[in-house]
Amino acid sequence: MAKLNPQQYDRLRREAKSPYRGLRIFIYFAFAGSGFIGAVVFFARLIAGNGELEANLGSFALQIGVLALTIWLYRLDRKN
Repeated sequence: MAKLNPQQYDRLRREAKSPYRGLRIFIYFAFAGSGFIGAVVFFARLIAGNGELEANLGSFALQIGVLALTIWLYRLDRKN
């Protein structure tokens, strides 16, 4: 059995403690980016007055919720 240096051992322990963390972080950033872009688009539609106010306001709120959720999940994941 090959000996591991301390850096490799620490990396393997972190991965065993929190598997797929890199993938989760990528997903958080992807969804946060999507929520941010969507929020900007629907905010611009609200300001311009295009379309129905209720539909645009609901979509804007949904995008803000997605952004807030991904930020919360990212911060929660960073604590561990």
